[in-house]
Amino acid sequence: MSNTIVILGAGESGAGAAVLAKTKGFDVFVSDFSSIKPKYKELLDTYGVEWEEERHSEDRILGADEVIKSPGIPDKAPIIRKLKEQGTPIISEIEFAGRYTDSKMICITGSNGKTTTTMLTYHILSQAGLDVGLAGNVGNSLALQVAVAPHAYYVIELSSFQLDNMYDFKADIAVLLNITPDHLDRYGYDMQNYVNAKFRILQNQTGQDAFIYWNDDPIIARELEKHPAKATCYPFATDEAPGVKAYVKQKELVIETPNGIFKMEQDLLALTGTHNRYNSLASGIAAKLLDIQDEKIRASLSDFKGVEHRLEKVSRVRGVDYINDSKATNVNSCWYALQSMTTPLVLILGGTDKGNDYSEIEELVKKKVRALIFLGADNAKLHAFFD
Repeated sequence: MSNTIVILGAGESGAGAAVLAKTKGFDVFVSDFSSIKPKYKELLDTYGVEWEEERHSEDRILGADEVIKSPGIPDKAPIIRKLKEQGTPIISEIEFAGRYTDSKMICITGSNGKTTTTMLTYHILSQAGLDVGLAGNVGNSLALQVAVAPHAYYVIELSSFQLDNMYDFKADIAVLLNITPDHLDRYGYDMQNYVNAKFRILQNQTGQDAFIYWNDDPIIARELEKHPAKATCYPFATDEAPGVKAYVKQKELVIETPNGIFKMEQDLLALTGTHNRYNSLASGIAAKLLDIQDEKIRASLSDFKGVEHRLEKVSRVRGVDYINDSKATNVNSCWYALQSMTTPLVLILGGTDKGNDYSEIEELVKKKVRALIFLGADNAKLHAFFD
């Protein structure tokens, strides 16, 4: 067993990992190339964890037996390259936390809809009275919860970056909503590298575990042909089809599991739009597999409030609605947002170019958008495509 653990990045995941490592008796050092937020400094100080900010002390970092890396740090960062060259194991906070808990893990990934599905699944489980924690990209650090406030169940939103550095961790219930191009700048602009990262959610699963996924996603279908899942599969789709376990039939959600068949009128769902129907089906399957009572699932699917910054109505000024969809950080989620709009639009786009292909939204932009506003550090590609 290694003795010295260095943690790179002192945000939610890094600070949480540091507390868990310290409580398990490791020699811990935290290094952040940026400044550390006061609340995380306070947490580290409370547990007597040594930290540095706005620099990386290479000799100390390279002397670690194991490194826990924040998901935001790319593999091309110089310190990561040096660690890899010398063969130091680099893991994620989730991987580290998984070593110290036997709780049931419900893990959710996908290019779009994962935050909504994670929050909705957590809502159903907590409303049903389960002892459940929320972790990963949302909620609190899994490692911190395992260290100081453990739960019997965890609902975890996993980005591809977190999955990249997970090896022995296992999801009891894995949810893969969809795969569309995203973050290609972090994957050598190679779509297959990104797909492989997403499929890591299946690693270590057995026939006792469940894999929930969108049946009509061509990339998921192709990958499953190449590498069939070892877990028991629960595909969901818009329509009933052979092998599909959750679908909509005559305006009713139908979910089939070994724990029985769940039904609910589509009109009673709190979340509207096609993509949200998928999110509700995925969450519903997970809840049904955990044997939550039908009326509790129904109640939670009908009273869920939605996620901040996801098609969030901000205000209406002189008859114009202002909608915050800043959680739409890729072209596909923008497509879903545009698809659900019924009135003429002014669309504000911009940010960092992640290797996006805008042709996916071209038709909808022509049909529905009357003006485009480009912001962000890097909008030359937007101008080149839309002007």
